[in-house]
Amino acid sequence: MLEITYHGHSSVQLTAGDHSIMFDPFISGNPLATTKLADIRVSHILLTHGHQDHILDAVELAKQNDATIVATHELATYLGWQGVKTIGINLGGSLRLPFGKVKMTHAFHSSGVIASEQQQIVYLGMPGGFIVEMGGKTVYHAGDTGLFGDLKMFGELYDIDLAFLPIGDHFTMGPEDAHIAAKWVKADFVVPIHYNTFPPIQQDGDAFVAALAEEDIRGKALKPGESYRLP
Repeated sequence: MLEITYHGHSSVQLTAGDHSIMFDPFISGNPLATTKLADIRVSHILLTHGHQDHILDAVELAKQNDATIVATHELATYLGWQGVKTIGINLGGSLRLPFGKVKMTHAFHSSGVIASEQQQIVYLGMPGGFIVEMGGKTVYHAGDTGLFGDLKMFGELYDIDLAFLPIGDHFTMGPEDAHIAAKWVKADFVVPIHYNTFPPIQQDGDAFVAALAEEDIRGKALKPGESYRLP
C-alpha cells in the first residue's frame, strides 16, 4: 500500500510502511500549503532541480528529520555545504535506498538559484525527474518540464503505476501538453502538480483529470494537505 500526500505545488510525500519520502519541499513559501513544515516526517528528500519553489524548505526539513537529500551532483554539493546529508546523482543514474529504488530521469527546464542582491545566478546542474520503486509501486515524478518525446520511452521501459505531471503552463507543460504526456507515460493513475500556486500558473486540476477520464485514464486533482491511498 502506497499513500500519497500532496502538500501543494510540486511537493509530494510518499509513505509505505515505516518509510516516508518527500519530493521538492516548498511549504513555508507556498500560500496554499495547509501543512506545517515541522509536522512532516521523512527519511529522504528528492529534489528535481534547483529553483527556490522546489528546494526552499529542503535544508530545514532535512535537519529536523536527519534526512538525506538526493539531487543532482551540483545541487547536492550546494546543499551539503549548508550542513545536511546529501547523495549526488545524475540523469540516468540510479541507486537503492532503504525504501526502494530511485532513478533520475531527464527533464526540459532550467535549474539555479537567483541571488537578486548580488545580481548573480548560481547554476545547480541539469533539471530532472524521478522514477521511484516503493511500496510495490512504480512512481514517476516529472519535475518541471515541457513536453518531450522521451516520455514515450519512459512509458515503454517502465510499468508506471502513478505519475505526477505539471500542468501549470508558463514555466512547464500546460494541461494540453500534460494530457499528451499522460498518454505517453501510460501511467495507471495521474495526479496534476505545479499549478495554482501563483497567478501565472492558474489551472483547473479537476478539468484536467476529467479530460483524462474521457480517454480512460484515471487520476485525481489532490488539494494541498489531501492524502490518497494507491492500492
